[in-house]
Amino acid sequence: MPAARERIFNVPGVVLGLVAILVIIQALCDLVSPLAHFKILALFAFVPGRFTFAFNPDLVTAALNATAGGDEDASQLAVFFLGDGRPLWWTPLTYAFLHGGWAHVGTNSLWLVAFGSAVARRFGNGRFLMFCAVCAVAGALTQFLTHMADLQPVVGASAVVSGAMAAVVRFAFQPGAPLGSAFSFVERGDHTYRLPALPLREIFSNRNAVIFLILWFFANFLSGVFPQTMGMPGASIAWEAHIGGFLAGLLGFRWFDPPPPIARDKLPPVSPF
Repeated sequence: MPAARERIFNVPGVVLGLVAILVIIQALCDLVSPLAHFKILALFAFVPGRFTFAFNPDLVTAALNATAGGDEDASQLAVFFLGDGRPLWWTPLTYAFLHGGWAHVGTNSLWLVAFGSAVARRFGNGRFLMFCAVCAVAGALTQFLTHMADLQPVVGASAVVSGAMAAVVRFAFQPGAPLGSAFSFVERGDHTYRLPALPLREIFSNRNAVIFLILWFFANFLSGVFPQTMGMPGASIAWEAHIGGFLAGLLGFRWFDPPPPIARDKLPPVSPF
């Protein structure tokens, strides 16, 4: 029999679907007028100050007054994104579908394919989508707690990507796993993604996992201090949201990880009555 053909793109459909949605949304944002784009951001981006204004308007007002004494354009934008001051409860999730440009969406899409594919194979479609949603919300919550009066819109799937990277740390570095011997995503069969997860206490004794953690935090630090490294000169990087998504993926992994399949010879005998 002829050898089975290898697929060119060995990426789970759920990951390709998410990437397609991100690309389509970015294309639509490019097609509309700048004013319409700002209205989309005001409606779907996450703005921490809007949530703070609901219970502590004085804090946001003080931040607005401080802005008014400086850059007039920045002050007008802050007022625009504050809107009527009511929190938009869907934005801690919807912000992850918006991006600051093609470099931003391209970078997140590439990382989502690289790391999200392994997580999606392990979790399955439904659990993976719920996991992405939780990481997005965790990123928004962390950004809120660290920038409560900020009226700058937060966009991007970076918290989701960070969560996927953290989830990979839990299962992909032990011997026999996709990254057990080297930093490469060579396809070795879906069974490699179902190996037992590393307990949290053992992560810090796994050399590859520790190296990965160091590199991740160093790269996140660089992106926050030097946003031009992400292809977005002049922009500010919500690195706190990245950490929130990463911690959600690392600590919340067990709640999404399906139990290992039970071998037939391990099943208890079934009574005929």
